[in-house]
Amino acid sequence: MLADSLSLVLSALLGSVSLLGFGLVLALGPFELVPLGLAMPAALAWDAGLCLVFFAQHSGMIRRPFREQVGGVLPPHLLPAIYSIASAVALLLLIALWQRTPVLLSIDGIPRWILRGAFVLAGFAFLWAVHSLGSFDTFGLEPIRAKLRGAEPRTLPLTIRGPYRWVRHPLYSLFLVFLWACPDVTADRILFNGLFTAWIVLGSILEERDLVRDLGDDYRAYQRQVPMLVPWKRPLPSGSGLTP
Repeated sequence: MLADSLSLVLSALLGSVSLLGFGLVLALGPFELVPLGLAMPAALAWDAGLCLVFFAQHSGMIRRPFREQVGGVLPPHLLPAIYSIASAVALLLLIALWQRTPVLLSIDGIPRWILRGAFVLAGFAFLWAVHSLGSFDTFGLEPIRAKLRGAEPRTLPLTIRGPYRWVRHPLYSLFLVFLWACPDVTADRILFNGLFTAWIVLGSILEERDLVRDLGDDYRAYQRQVPMLVPWKRPLPSGSGLTP
């Protein structure tokens, strides 16, 4: 009971703080809370290392082999919250220890407002995508709450509505907009954007393998009819089913 309550509180608290901080970094740029006084090459190498640590934690812990190994040691209902806590810690380290580099280019005038507008619109579209899921347990709290109630956690069906009719991973697609709708260009931001873009594409491919294993032919049909990240096809009609 104590482990359940502690995991619940830590996941919600650390997860909320880390996501808020990351959102501010995406919108305003890094804060460099702990300046290390590194020259640009060393600063970029340091920043790349922080990204790789976050990627390894975030993608490694969510993969099926890791879950199966840890599931034999820790209670399964705690795994999503523990994953959330570890992700929050890795993200907070990235935010706090990131090293800034000088501005190379600042986009002004109407183009700047266009980029800012794209960022805001992507934010609203992100909320739409979350709403379309019907349930978005960001911090892995639902399994713990279900355990405390003595109930079984819900298993959500394949969701195909809202932006999921356009792309299979709209949250990732919109995150790419957040990354690149930045009017102030620095070497560290280019590095950040490039590494996160590559990670999102690779992570989407790896995630799809798990989804095919879990959902089978339904997800294979979804893959054939809806693009992964870029909405280059006509969207599925609202309320339509999948064609096997």
